[in-house]
Formats: sequence, C-alpha cells, structure tokens
Amino acid sequence: MNVTSLCFEGFRNLEDGEIFPCPGVNVFYGTNAQGKTNLIEAIWLLSGNRSFRGARDADLIKFGSERAKIKIAFFSEMREQSAEIIFSKGKKETFLNGVKQPASSALLGKLCAVVFSPEHLSLVKSGPSERRSFIDGAICQIKPSFKDQLSEYKRTLAQRNALLKDIPHHPELIDTLYAWDHHLASLGAGIIGTRMKYVKKLCEAASRYHNGISSGKEKLEIVYSSAVPEEYRTTPERSRDYMFAFLTDKRNEDIAAGCTTIGPHRDDLDIMINGESVRTFGSQGQQRSCVLSMKIAEEELIKLAVSEEPLVLLDDVLSELDSTRQEFLLNEICDRQVFITCCEAASVQRLKDGKLFRINGGKIE
Repeated sequence: MNVTSLCFEGFRNLEDGEIFPCPGVNVFYGTNAQGKTNLIEAIWLLSGNRSFRGARDADLIKFGSERAKIKIAFFSEMREQSAEIIFSKGKKETFLNGVKQPASSALLGKLCAVVFSPEHLSLVKSGPSERRSFIDGAICQIKPSFKDQLSEYKRTLAQRNALLKDIPHHPELIDTLYAWDHHLASLGAGIIGTRMKYVKKLCEAASRYHNGISSGKEKLEIVYSSAVPEEYRTTPERSRDYMFAFLTDKRNEDIAAGCTTIGPHRDDLDIMINGESVRTFGSQGQQRSCVLSMKIAEEELIKLAVSEEPLVLLDDVLSELDSTRQEFLLNEICDRQVFITCCEAASVQRLKDGKLFRINGGKIE
C-alpha cells in the first residue's frame, strides 16, 4: 500500500499544491506552526478516520476560503486507486475512485494507516479508558465485527446499570438481574478473550521494535489486566462463569454503587520496561518510545490481517528521543511507506535513504 500523490486545496494553512512521496521514508521538517501536522492529518482523513486532533470539518477550511479539498492517489489491492474529500460549509462529500460515497467512513479499509501524534502519549500517561480505546480501535481495524460486539456489551451494561439504580426504589426488580448478568457475562467473556489474544500478539511485535529502538537496553512488556483472574481466562466459558458468579456474589455492592464493578469496561493494560511501570517510572523518551513501538506493532498486525502494508504516520516523533532512537526510526523501518514530521533540521540529516520536504508557511518544498 503506497501513496503516489497527495493534492490539497484550501486545506488548513497549506498552500494549494501537490506532492509526490517516495515509497519509503518521507520526512517533513520545519519550525512550529508551519503546517507539518496538517499534512499528516490530511492523509489520516483520507483513510476514512476522523481527525486525530478532534477537529471539526469547518476547522479544516482555510480562512477566507469557501471550501477545502484533499485528494490522494494510492496503490492498493493490486491496482491504482484514488480518494477525495471536499469540505464546504455544513457539507462534506467523499469520493472513492471517482464514485461518490455515502460517508467518509466508506474509505475505511481502502487506505489503511496507523498514526502517532503527541496526543497518543496519553496511552501511557492517562487512565485505563485510553488504553482500552486503543486496543478496541486496533482490533476493529482487523476484525470489524468486534465493533458490534462492543456496542452490544455497552448497551447491556447501560441497561444493567440503570436497573441497579432503580432497584433501591423498586426492590421487586432484583429478580430481573439474573438475565442481565448472564448476558453481560457472556458478552464480556468474548471481549476479554479477543483482547487477550490481540495483546499477546501486540506485545510480541512491540517488544521486538522496542528492543531495536533502545539498542537492546530495554525490555518492553504489555500485559492485559482484568478483574477476572488469569487462571479463569483460559477459555471463554471459564471467564463467563467467573464473571457471572462475581456479578451474583457482588450484587448488593453493585446496587449500593449503582454501577457494575467487573467486566471489560474496567480492564487495563500494564505497560512495563524492565519490569517497572512506564507510567510511574519511565522518562519522557521512554514513554514516547513505548507508544511508538506499540503503534508500529499495530501496523504489523494490520499487515498480517489484510495482507497489505499500512501507511505509518508519525507526527513530531523525534523530539525527546536520543540520537540512537532517532536513527532507528529514520532508517530501520524503511521497508514500508512512512511519513514523519519534525522540527529540527539536524535530525533529518541522519536519514540515509528517503525523501525530504521542507515546510515553511504552508508551502512544501
């Protein structure tokens, strides 16, 4: 999977034009606020995803312009293809190979990509919900049906929690909990099993990349943490039975709390370097390296699932990394198409093979 050209018109602060990236590493450098992240964002939007910066469509249109257009030509599924999105006030049109699509989400799976931005450091720094979202989003890219499974679990969880809040006022409703507990345990066990299998593969790949990034000095471990003990997670049936028994035994506590206290909605990932928590003991560079390793590993697992190499989009990736780690990112993952942004011109001099673009005031050279 390779981007052969990217065209933009009225998009953010980028000067109207077109670029032709190489199939390997493409580095975009320049001082802050010149438009580097805007370019990465454009590629990410054309993969069918929402802005990783949380931007509204109206924010993507250059000040003073009536509309914005981004268009990409890429090679995928053994043929040349194109995708285009046009943003105008209150309207968005999406095209795939010249055919209008009902929504930009129709591009999902056509141009696969993995993105890293400084915001993704929340995988290490923030609470469990960020890590659960990362795992679930990654699984959905290679197993779309998992999204429906998650939605059904969330609906069931919301209904059980509403019932828990009603029971103190209507005690006769307590008998109805049995059916909800059984359904929730069955759904939860399936989600836990799927997550565990993915995390195991992710850990194997991420550990390998982190070993390279750290020059063999650090061992990265990623462990799925759940209230369901590990010995009960050997099969979905054992996990289901444990969850159901727990929900039954802790029913009074759940009623008092007004919420469900066990299940995949409360699980987490333990991310460790050399046996110690990265969140608590890791430096800024180590935290960044961990997230980068996880993101590159995510890309590898997508490749294994779809038999195509996704794009790797790395925004502001080189800051807070020492020269050895920068060298690895610039020159050791060149067997796929990579887009990297950075500020320091000195950093990009380490690039041995690839293409350099300088961005100044939205103009790409």
